[in-house]
Amino acid sequence: MLTADRVIAASLMAFSAYLMWHATVLPIGWEGSSGPGGGAFPFWLSLVMLLASAGILVRSFIGTKPDDTPFFDPDMIRSVIVVSVALIVTITAMQYLGTYVALIGFLLWYLRIFGGHGWVLTVSLATATPVFLFFFFEVTLKILLPKGVTEPLFLPLYAMFF
Repeated sequence: MLTADRVIAASLMAFSAYLMWHATVLPIGWEGSSGPGGGAFPFWLSLVMLLASAGILVRSFIGTKPDDTPFFDPDMIRSVIVVSVALIVTITAMQYLGTYVALIGFLLWYLRIFGGHGWVLTVSLATATPVFLFFFFEVTLKILLPKGVTEPLFLPLYAMFF
C-alpha cells in the first residue's frame, strides 16, 4: 500500500509540474482590468495539486510501517469500471443529445441507481446542476456547450440572455 501511495504521489507531482509548465505559455498573473491571465487557474491549481501530492509523499515516509494490504479490492475495481463506462457513454451522448440532457441522464443513473439515493435528492441535483452550469458557462462566461438535438430548445433562452 505504501508503495502504491508513493508511486501515485510521485506521478501526480510529475503531472502537476507538466501542467504548470504548459500553463506558463499564457500569463499567470493579474492582467490589469481584465482579471487573471489565461494560465492563472491551470497554473495555481496545478501548484496546489503538486503541494498536496508532495504532502502525501512525505507522509508516506514519516512514522509508517509497511502495510501488505492490497491497494485495490475487487469491489472497488468493479465500481471504478462501471462509473468509467458510464462517463464514456455520457461524454459520447453529449454530442448527440447535448451536454445538459446527457448530464441529467448521468446524474439520474449515478445518484439513484448506482448510489441508491432517494428521489428528492436525485431529482434536485439532476435539475439544479444543469441549470447552474448553463448560467455559469453560457450566460456568465459566454462559453457555449454542445446542445446536440436540443439546440432549438435553447433559442428562447439565447434571445433572453444575449
